Amino acid sequence: MNSVVLDGGAIARADVIAVAQRQTSVTLGDVARQRMLAARAVVEEAVTGDDVVYGVTTGFGALASTHIGQDEVDELQHRLVRSHAAAVGEPLADEIVRAMLVLRARTLSQGHSGVRPVVVERLLHLLEHDILPVVPSHGSVGASGDLAQFAHLALPLIGEGLVSVHGEIEPATTALADAGVEPLTLAAKEGLSLLNGTEGMLAIGIIALNQAETLVAAADGACALSVEALLGSSIPFQARIHDLRPHPGQSESARRIRSLLAGSGIVESHAADFDHAVQDAYSLRCAPQVHGAVRDVIGYATAVFDREAGAVVDNPIVFADSGDVVSGGNFHGQPLAFALDFLAIAVAELGSISERRTDRLLDPSRSSGLTPFLASKPGVDSGYMLSQYTAAALVAENRILAHPASVDSIPTSGLQEDHVSMGFGAATKLLRVLKSVSQVLAVEFMCAAQGVDQRAPLRPAAGTAALHATIRSRVPRLDHDRPIGGDIVAIAEQIRNGDLA
Repeated sequence: MNSVVLDGGAIARADVIAVAQRQTSVTLGDVARQRMLAARAVVEEAVTGDDVVYGVTTGFGALASTHIGQDEVDELQHRLVRSHAAAVGEPLADEIVRAMLVLRARTLSQGHSGVRPVVVERLLHLLEHDILPVVPSHGSVGASGDLAQFAHLALPLIGEGLVSVHGEIEPATTALADAGVEPLTLAAKEGLSLLNGTEGMLAIGIIALNQAETLVAAADGACALSVEALLGSSIPFQARIHDLRPHPGQSESARRIRSLLAGSGIVESHAADFDHAVQDAYSLRCAPQVHGAVRDVIGYATAVFDREAGAVVDNPIVFADSGDVVSGGNFHGQPLAFALDFLAIAVAELGSISERRTDRLLDPSRSSGLTPFLASKPGVDSGYMLSQYTAAALVAENRILAHPASVDSIPTSGLQEDHVSMGFGAATKLLRVLKSVSQVLAVEFMCAAQGVDQRAPLRPAAGTAALHATIRSRVPRLDHDRPIGGDIVAIAEQIRNGDLA
């Protein structure tokens, strides 16, 4: 197992994914440790000097004007973590919690938070022993970051709250004792630094981005298979067409579809039919323009998330070189909220155009000779008729989920936090869109594979034949009606695993 070293700088998305999937470990580097100690000295000087520093010698949010004496500074941090653990709902998935832990540790390692190195080390101990805090999914408005979620993430450090160990929920104090880890006593500012920040929505964003890249690659494959099943043309995917409109995503999707169709006996069987070749529906011939636009949105979100993975998002910020502790607003999630909303809108369109191709595959008046609903014995068999209902229902739900959360600011904390990003909500609904689109694409793959079967003895291209074989490894040809919900689930799993990308 390789190791990621937190050196006080940015962390690569690939490393976050590797940590989230338990493929690598994490350690705190010596350079970061020294930077943390320098910043910690500034905080301790502010406490001993009884300076008025937000979150260090004052209350929080609307209580920022309430001064806290030296004898209560440490207790303040524990009470802060406890009071903010107010999230509800289904717990976040294990890989998201792991991503949150490593991203939170990275932020604190930068030397602008003023926490002791032991705080980061304890976060890394949780990762090392796979003791995962139970973090409910609802309760963040993305204002001072993901406060409620991070409070649940931090509770186990002080021996409180619940954790998941190998899928079993137990008190944190029990899990820490079993791992030989002592509960941590927080010092000045450490509770606040454990809560402020955007790494909750960033963790989901990075994982979602990885899934979105897999889906758009799968969508290109589904389109190529549908082109063959519908006796479509490969002409619209020629490079010279896309060179005239050089959006990078469009060119890449066209290249991938063109490559998958190369040498197709099905396409060649009607290539000389000029009228047919230029009249394919938009869902076929405009696929590179639509899929490619999704790729470009992924590119935009990638840039935003990569910057955030190297940013200081705590508050107040410690500047060790000048000895200042300055209150700012880097914890506000707006940049991420926009990117997460944009991703949901874009990925939803992958499902929308896929459902249109599925509908065409099933409609005998538009499927170029395929049997009605791809049934072996139409009338007696209904074939894949209801699979389009499923795709349509998912697409309709995604249109609701694609409504941007980032336009729905709602004030909190007695109007101290009078504009919030709603970025965490944008992140969680994006996960729902991604799962739904994998299922919509699964329906298209399932129907397109059946359509290609009906084109025999014409042979598909090598690329599409490989996709077809992957599908058939889990889902047999539909010879007579059977329950197909499980088939859709199986193909959706292949999509999410990257087997059809």
